[in-house]
Amino acid sequence: MEKEKNRHSKIVTSTIISICTLIVIYFGIAAYFKNHFYFGSQINHVNVSARTVEEVKEQMKSKLMAYTLNIKERGGKSEEIRSIDIGLKYNSGGEYKNFKDRQNPLKWMSAFFSTKNLKMTDVVTYDTKLLKERVEKISCLDSRNIVEPKEPSFKYTDKGYMVIDEVKGNKINKDILYYDVTKAILNGETEIDLEAANCYVKPKYTSKSQRTIDIKNILNKYVSSKITYAFGNHKETIDSSIINKWLKINENFEVVIDEQKEKSYINSLFNTYNTVGKTRSFVTTSGETINISGGDYGWYINTSKEIQNLNEVIKEGKTIIKEPAYIQTASSHDSNDIGNTYVELNLTNQHLWFYKNGSLIVQGDVVTGNASSDDLTPEGIYRLKYKEKNATLIGQDYSTPVEFWMPFNKGIGIHDASWRDEFGGNIYKTNGSHGCINSPYYLAKVVFDNIQIGNPIVCYY
Repeated sequence: MEKEKNRHSKIVTSTIISICTLIVIYFGIAAYFKNHFYFGSQINHVNVSARTVEEVKEQMKSKLMAYTLNIKERGGKSEEIRSIDIGLKYNSGGEYKNFKDRQNPLKWMSAFFSTKNLKMTDVVTYDTKLLKERVEKISCLDSRNIVEPKEPSFKYTDKGYMVIDEVKGNKINKDILYYDVTKAILNGETEIDLEAANCYVKPKYTSKSQRTIDIKNILNKYVSSKITYAFGNHKETIDSSIINKWLKINENFEVVIDEQKEKSYINSLFNTYNTVGKTRSFVTTSGETINISGGDYGWYINTSKEIQNLNEVIKEGKTIIKEPAYIQTASSHDSNDIGNTYVELNLTNQHLWFYKNGSLIVQGDVVTGNASSDDLTPEGIYRLKYKEKNATLIGQDYSTPVEFWMPFNKGIGIHDASWRDEFGGNIYKTNGSHGCINSPYYLAKVVFDNIQIGNPIVCYY
């Protein structure tokens, strides 16, 4: 029994001694941390564990002198910003003491379980002006070294369009760079990777973007179009070999048709088939071949309207054969577009012939514009504008009713002239009209009954 008591007493005594020892050790360590930083303490990523405030001052001063921020750029290039370049310095030791005072010595064990009160940042200052000047001098911001980022591009081949990869370039977002440099300096970091920090300006799209794939498909759809214009027996085809030269990608990364290139090509093409005002070779009734220019007769394509029509077909990727939209048409697409229904007026001989479908229907002498009063009827090839029965011709000094009125050149037209007893000869030289074609009643009537709007009137001397 006595032995059992002694053994129990020894255990209690041993436990008390152990506890007291631990307490002494704990408070001994607490006394140590009264003047020293916790284990794991950091100031701007610098380990200051178990150091006094004075020791930290010296340590930070030493670190400051050697501080360099390394900036890693694309292509393996790097640059440095040194502390001396930007007037970098640490705040007074009072900041360190305040940091130390927040670490309760009696709670030193908490440092093993929590990072609270273990880290301190923003204890450095720098010259803002010097930092901005140094950042501006970084070579990656030198305009001579900058390669602009570019969206993917598209190249036309005989197999359709292919995508050319985007250009990453090396252009820096200056605002992001300055922010990251400032943050790194304040945190005591020694390196910035511009790629990882997302400082580079990126193309909005890559070759793998869905938008890029969609554009490629649109381009291929457009060049799959084939438009064949029919000009009588003549054909002109617009296909991929031409269309691809009109297509481009705008600043919004959209497929557009270059209007200037398209219009230039279309104008050149259509001018071949526009015949208004062009010189024509004409075989007269007498068998003589003459050249006649001027007038408003002929084919005239509505270019602006046809470009709209063409673009609609291209955007739908269609293959069609069509005629262009015309402002006015002529009788034939042959080299002589006059056709075989027309009025022929020999203004020198004062004679009119009317041919319909190649057959002479009627002919007769006429009186044309007065030569002595400078009212000569102009030569050229014109189209009949309209025809009107029982019209009244009104001028500055006359108002004359006629039964058949067929205007072809502004106020000049063919009409009956019941007030005349004679036609032909040299009457026009001194007693001609104001420019109109004065005709005998029978001649005007036959022409009126057979001519159609748009038929040509060929006038020559």
